[in-house]
Amino acid sequence: MKKNVIFKLFLLAVGFIAISAVIFLISHSLNNFKITDNKVVILEEEEGRVSNINVIDFSSVDRFNKKLVKAAIKQTKKSVIYDPSYFPIDYPNGDIPENKGVCTDVIIRAYRLVDIDLQEKVHQDMKENFHLYPQKWGLNSPDTNIDHRRVPNLQVFFSRFGIKLKTSKNPKDYKPGDIVTWDLGQGKTHIGIVTNHYQNNIPLIVHNISRGPQLENMLFKFEITGHYRYKD
Repeated sequence: MKKNVIFKLFLLAVGFIAISAVIFLISHSLNNFKITDNKVVILEEEEGRVSNINVIDFSSVDRFNKKLVKAAIKQTKKSVIYDPSYFPIDYPNGDIPENKGVCTDVIIRAYRLVDIDLQEKVHQDMKENFHLYPQKWGLNSPDTNIDHRRVPNLQVFFSRFGIKLKTSKNPKDYKPGDIVTWDLGQGKTHIGIVTNHYQNNIPLIVHNISRGPQLENMLFKFEITGHYRYKD
């Protein structure tokens, strides 16, 4: 008799724990969404706090940058392994295997989806003005396989043919479609695309720092070394 009572109490305890867990999960899920002005605002936990992610209306973004941002965000839906290896590729419109890439490949692929081949454009300029580009890799002439996949080369190209914008700590200075470069330290450089998604009023960036293309709040995580706006 005593054993039956203990067993029943055990079952009641297990049931209570299970119900509590379900209630917690449901409430937690509901807390991740909020409806304001008939719009669903997604909430995300970041560093132990809850922060809004807002998407601005594309009506304030010109058609080219709208397409560029969409092309960048599209890459975050794909599985890409971070691979900085040297690949022999076609020219023009050459690309490394689609399941591989680094930060520059995010930029190259986004622009290619809006009919701009940075491989060809960078090569054409380097062929005529090789001396204007960084001499860091022991090359004596352009290399169509790798030149456009190097951040310092893209910085020179965007400075020459795009608009070089100021770097600042003001998130309002960074518009959807802008290109930003960073110094990660120890000689490592990085590049990404500003989007129309915001968290705590800071625009999110599409970039690949090691985990494949991601949409993240990292604009001010590292020292900004360049800010550009480019369209053909």
